[in-house]
Amino acid sequence: MLIAAFGGWNDACQAATDAVRHLTSRYPSREVRTIDGDGFYDYQATRPIVCYATGRRRIVWPQTTVYDVELPQGRHLYALIAPEPNYRWPAYCAQVLRIADELDVRRIVTLGAMFADCPHTRPLPLDVEDGSAEAVTDPDQRYSGPVGIPTILDAAAVDEGFATSSIWASIPQYLEGDDCAAATLRLLDAIGDVAGVPIDAGDLPGRAGAWREAADVLASTDEALAAYVKRLEREYDAHEKARREASLGGHACRQLVMEAEAFLHSLETGHDADGDGRGPVGGVGTTHDGTV
Repeated sequence: MLIAAFGGWNDACQAATDAVRHLTSRYPSREVRTIDGDGFYDYQATRPIVCYATGRRRIVWPQTTVYDVELPQGRHLYALIAPEPNYRWPAYCAQVLRIADELDVRRIVTLGAMFADCPHTRPLPLDVEDGSAEAVTDPDQRYSGPVGIPTILDAAAVDEGFATSSIWASIPQYLEGDDCAAATLRLLDAIGDVAGVPIDAGDLPGRAGAWREAADVLASTDEALAAYVKRLEREYDAHEKARREASLGGHACRQLVMEAEAFLHSLETGHDADGDGRGPVGGVGTTHDGTV
């Protein structure tokens, strides 16, 4: 598979590109392909940088780099990192997919990170889509509006017959910054699930804990922010409860049906479902979880 992350609009707190940087620094990696930036970048918006190597000045131009990353158990994946292009997105995506085809890639996985109304005190929301927009895990959360290069690359890959996955992490909008290890960790966990190989988290769990502690301190010194976080917690918990109830498995559904049938039988026989002869009071009963 090819993991692709782009800096800029699609990369809140650099969480997505940091996921690729983590892969290439944590595992043996080598550069296998590049795409030159000429024709794809506005150098006033995405500027080249100057650095010094072995005492000599070097200009580094924006470009796309693809790495071969060697995972445990002899597994490999390719990782692409680049600034989001400014121009000619269809042509750019065609070049990426040509490289993917040359490398025998079968699945394209695009990463992204965005600011959202979510609390730092809960697991950061993760949106995973497979195949097409019709496969969104939560249909009520389907997005309509402006998109970035990950969405365009995903759509182009589908058109060319590649399997695709899109993984986006959400970051509390009240915690804008240059780094969010918690979001990077969420993305890497999802990559591990897709790749079938757990990703070594390195120091990310500790950095994620420090991020949450700093957010706790910030909220504790601002009453308005603390109240806002509490409201986000209530909304998050309510949404998670609704999601769990909507995804009840077959066994849970059968249990509810059996309890309902027992209750109805008790109305007919004058005995309650527990066999103690008392029956439901006032014709109303509850299940073991308190449901009327």
